[in-house]
Order: sequence, then C-alpha cells, then structure tokens
Amino acid sequence: MAVRGRHRRYQPSSINRASLVVTAGGAGIALPLVGAGAGHAATVSTWEKVAACESNNNWRINTGNGYYGGLQFSQSTWRAFGGTEFAARADLATKAQQIAVAEKVLRGQGPQAWPHCGKQAGLTRAGQAPKTAPAAPQAKPQVRVQVKAAPGVKAQAKPAVPSATGTSVLPNPYVVAPGDSLSAIAQEQHVEGGWQALYETNRATVGADPDLIFPGQRLTLRVTVAPPGPKPPPQAKPPAAKPPSQTKPPTKPQTKPPTKPPAPKPPAQSKPKPPAEQIGTGSYSAPVDAGIGTAYRVSGSSWSSGYHTGVDFPVPTGTSVKSVGPGKVVSAGWSGAYGYEIVIRHTDGKFSQYAHLSALSVKQGEEVRGGQRIGRSGSTGNSTGPHLHFEMRTGPGYGSDIDPLKYLRGRGVDI
Repeated sequence: MAVRGRHRRYQPSSINRASLVVTAGGAGIALPLVGAGAGHAATVSTWEKVAACESNNNWRINTGNGYYGGLQFSQSTWRAFGGTEFAARADLATKAQQIAVAEKVLRGQGPQAWPHCGKQAGLTRAGQAPKTAPAAPQAKPQVRVQVKAAPGVKAQAKPAVPSATGTSVLPNPYVVAPGDSLSAIAQEQHVEGGWQALYETNRATVGADPDLIFPGQRLTLRVTVAPPGPKPPPQAKPPAAKPPSQTKPPTKPQTKPPTKPPAPKPPAQSKPKPPAEQIGTGSYSAPVDAGIGTAYRVSGSSWSSGYHTGVDFPVPTGTSVKSVGPGKVVSAGWSGAYGYEIVIRHTDGKFSQYAHLSALSVKQGEEVRGGQRIGRSGSTGNSTGPHLHFEMRTGPGYGSDIDPLKYLRGRGVDI
C-alpha cells in the first residue's frame, strides 16, 4: 500500500527531519571547511537545547528515518566529519562524542546545518568550547575534502596539476551537496567533456541513473586547465631603414572602380509569438513520475482546513521534482509544517506548490521551464514519510487551493 503523508499546520514538536540540510538563498549548498578553534565552539547547554528540539533530548534515538542520535545526524554527515571513529552511527555514540562531531559540523557548515532547531536554540559560530570531552581515543587528524562552495566563496582544495594534454585530476574528490546535479557540477568545475564525461568517470559511484546523485557521494573530477606553454621568443629588432638613395619612390595605390553595393535582403518574417501559457517549452507535465497517494479534498482532522488541500505522490527521498509549467519562482526555502517548499507563479496567473522537499535546485526570482527539475522529494516538515505534496492555487499562499489534477488534465497532462 502506498505511503500517505499527513500535513498539520503547526510547528513540529518531535524530530525535525530537516536536520543537517544546508540552504542559502533557497539553493542547497555545502560550505567549505574552515580552520578549527575554540572560538567556533558552542556551550554544552546550547547543544542540549538543539537536542531538545531535534529529538526531545534522546541521545540514543533511531526512528528509522535516516537520522540518528540526539542531534539527528545523517549517516553521510556522521561519516564525513569523523564520527565513525567513535561509533558506526550517532545513536551508538555517547552524548559527549556526538557533541564533539557536532562541533566539527558547526565549524564546517555553520549553524544552518540545523536550520530550524539551531536558530531556535541560539546556535552560533561564537562561544566557549564545551567543558565535556568525548571518552574515546585521540581522533586522527581531519582530512580536508573539496566541497561545493557558496556563491562568492572558493572551496579550499589543493590546486590541480596540469598534464601535457591540459586535463588534470583534482587531488581531492568532489563531495556532492544537496541540490547538485552532474550537469551543474561539470559546468562549475570546468569538467572536460561535460556531464557525460563526469558520469563515465564516476559510473561505479553514481549507478545506472545519471540524474540521481545523493549528498555525500564523492566524485572524481577531470578538469580542463591551460597547459604550461613555452616562453615567447624575444622580439626581434626592426630592420634598419635603407639610405634614401636606395629607397624606391612611392607608387600610387591601385584603386578599383566603385562597385554597386549588394541589394539589401528583405527582412525575415518573424514568427508569431505563442500564447502566454506556451512561453518556455510550450508544454506542461506532471511534477513527478509516480502514481497518486492521498487525493485532493480528502476529509480528515489531520488538516487545519478539514480537508487535504493538495495531492500526495508517494516517492522515495531524492526523486526529481519538476515544474509543471513555465513560470517564475515566487519562493524557495523553509516553510514550517511544509518543510522545504517551492512556489511558482505560472504564465496564466496560477500558482503551484511543491512541499516536504529534501533539496532545492532553484531560487526566488528564477525563470523556469515546464518539465525543468526544481528540486528533490523528501520528508521535511510535518510528514509521516517520503512523498511530494503538490498544490495548485489562485494565489501564492495557503487557503487558495484548486483541484490540481483538473488543472493539469486541462493542459494535456495524462495523470
């Protein structure tokens, strides 16, 4: 039986499954590692406030949702920041050990690694180092890895050494961040051969579907760089002028008779513009390739309006979510009970909403095409399992919903 998500219009009081998902300006990113130091630590009481929000201070919790321990680490984050030196998972480590790894995450990603509970607990990069120390052998020195940098911030990575052909392999792998795609990575990192070459190099890591990559995966990059060339030869001195007696008298340049200018070409007939709803790709599509779970207008006490304001599509976390039509992004970010959501205003004046996402690929103000990927599905906010909650509205906010299936079917979408 398909999983059916339920949505409540109040802030979650239990585990916030958006833990350790980093966003900036609505786009999923991962910040580069920075230097360690006590000035970046948080107090133990602050971490206890974060844990109270994330897990009700249950430092041994494992609910089976992919996040573990009192501070709700994902397994990839626990591994990337050295947690496996203490225990295989965060819920198997002590409170002190979890705080020690959290300090590394705070230094590397900042308080937005806990986007809701970190802010509520007053978590910042400043503060005194916690007095408690993990009861474990001395950890090995942290190995820096190259991660996707925020706009305007360069990733701290060793420079690539160019080869004779101009193609170099970076000494550190690229770590996939939320919202990444192979095409975006190839363009930003100047990968020779584009995303196809990047996929071929990392096929064993990515798998059979090049459109499905996950945060924490490590990709080998072969970037194009300018090979060192030979030094330019010294400029030769200009030849000395001949004595006046040996120079030939100047001759008149040969001029051709004026020719008739070519006749101007007739102006090309411009094609008529498509109607407003056809701007972009000229087509509409379903938001995900999946069947329907909870239908529109289903009654129930789980919703503040008394009924389900959209349609649920039960899909695994990480499934590509597409814009149903051409339009402009009105908002992209955290939205309380809806978790991470995107709202798009379409060319016909209607609005579409995509909720409980795990990653965002667009930002506010961005123009999108029909069928363009805008994010990935998840289970953030008030949700009982991975799925996409989709609405069509007459306005950008809650309470202006219309039948989403009727809207899409009226535009030729077979759903």
